[in-house]
Amino acid sequence: MNISEMLTRNGRIYPNEIALIELRPSKNSRTLITWREFDEKANQFANSLNAKGVIKGDKVIHWMMNSIDWLIAYFGIIRTGAWAVPLNFRFNSQDLEYCSGIAEAKVMILGEEFIERVEAVRSRIFSLEDYILVGQNQSKGMESFEDILKKSSTSRTQIELADDDCAGLYFTSGTTGRPKPILITHRNMECAAVNEVLAHHQQYDDNFIIIPPLYHTGAKMHWFGSLLTGSRGTLITEFNPKHLFETIERERGTIVWLPTAWTYDILNEMDRGELKKADYDIKCWRLMHMGAGPIPVSLVKRWKEYFPSMNYNTSYGLSESTGPCIRLGIENENKAGSIGRPVLNWDVRIVDEKGEDVTSGEVGEVILKGNGVMKEYYKNPEKTAETIKNGWLYTGDVAKMDEDGFIYLIDRKKDVVISSGENIYPVEVENVLLNHPKIHDVAVIGIPDVRLGEIVAAVIFPKSGMVLTEEEMNEFCEENLPRYKRPRRIIFDKIPRNPTGKIEKTKLREKYGGNGVMK
Repeated sequence: MNISEMLTRNGRIYPNEIALIELRPSKNSRTLITWREFDEKANQFANSLNAKGVIKGDKVIHWMMNSIDWLIAYFGIIRTGAWAVPLNFRFNSQDLEYCSGIAEAKVMILGEEFIERVEAVRSRIFSLEDYILVGQNQSKGMESFEDILKKSSTSRTQIELADDDCAGLYFTSGTTGRPKPILITHRNMECAAVNEVLAHHQQYDDNFIIIPPLYHTGAKMHWFGSLLTGSRGTLITEFNPKHLFETIERERGTIVWLPTAWTYDILNEMDRGELKKADYDIKCWRLMHMGAGPIPVSLVKRWKEYFPSMNYNTSYGLSESTGPCIRLGIENENKAGSIGRPVLNWDVRIVDEKGEDVTSGEVGEVILKGNGVMKEYYKNPEKTAETIKNGWLYTGDVAKMDEDGFIYLIDRKKDVVISSGENIYPVEVENVLLNHPKIHDVAVIGIPDVRLGEIVAAVIFPKSGMVLTEEEMNEFCEENLPRYKRPRRIIFDKIPRNPTGKIEKTKLREKYGGNGVMK
């Protein structure tokens, strides 16, 4: 059953049940939509696209902030047999022009926040014939999303969707260069939905809290568990720890997925007494699910000190795997620090440079095989062949596996620092530094050095109101790290992260590249 059919079924079985709640705290706004309304509006958008000549295999660019309309538009697009092309809300005009050149889309749907960026390059995007605008503002040559829905039928389109049909063209966030176009199928997305339900023991009475951006395969694919079970989801369009706790109390949220950076924000506010668990009735919150980067054991321990009875889970995945493919499992908290084992219809190996399996406990590259592996990097057969070999997806992530089959993520291959011939994994150093009581966030990078090849540099962002010196850090490193892993440069600065919480190390290397001095 593909995700479009899941929505149709929910509209039939749970027609008057709430599918989605959209909260905008700054406007004190709360919007609801039932499963039947959701299904019918997706049909209306699909029919409006059909009327514009959109057919199976066409592409529709989708550039919006998180909202119920985001999901209505997404399902409407795939119901035509077209490919949805969701764009990162941080992309600039040049990114749009680049992605449009690859996608060659006929139609674009955009939120009013993006009008200026679109207009800057609109005359140079020749494939786009129609622009559909979501919001109250008007722009010349753009149709109103609300108006075209009103004019369109709620009847279901008759387009047949096969498992191997393409459904989405996702561009990576571009943290390592130009965004890569990842082509995924309906089978890929069904795989993600099934594994969400299995991993989180999800039921009809759950309420999944959606916070990270929907254009990313992580957040939306996690919500697919709600789609498969017919349970409600709640979108918070503006995140801060207080909003989250208020939402869980008011909407009776049960499952939350958060990037690690946001988890630190919550814990730091609780440590300072600015956010108090006792002030909220959040006993309904049964599962904390973390991801979008390595998760230190120290972070899990801090969380469990505040929430000892709450289940904890973590997941690992890539855009190329259509989201999560390895999970810890809520029954395996004793393995905290591990990303877990492969889930249903997934296999994983740890291999050396020759593609041969390493022994238990030995470091190698994570490779994956399963129903979620992307079809290809669109229009890039060379990169596809480099990444998918004999059905195995080569992730570029370095890890090791214990005797029980649990995988411990170490770092990205491209981020490994080689100093005096020693391989130093930045995440291992970061995990140690995060134990310092004054550190809020940290990123470790390699800086070129004539004598050593590279040196380790630690970019540190202290906790609010705390003073941290280079001398303090050097003393801490001497006590807690072997000599060759100790940072030779300490830099105090904010840590750039993308919308899903991943550290943008490319930016840090560009900023502090040459000799560790800010450029």
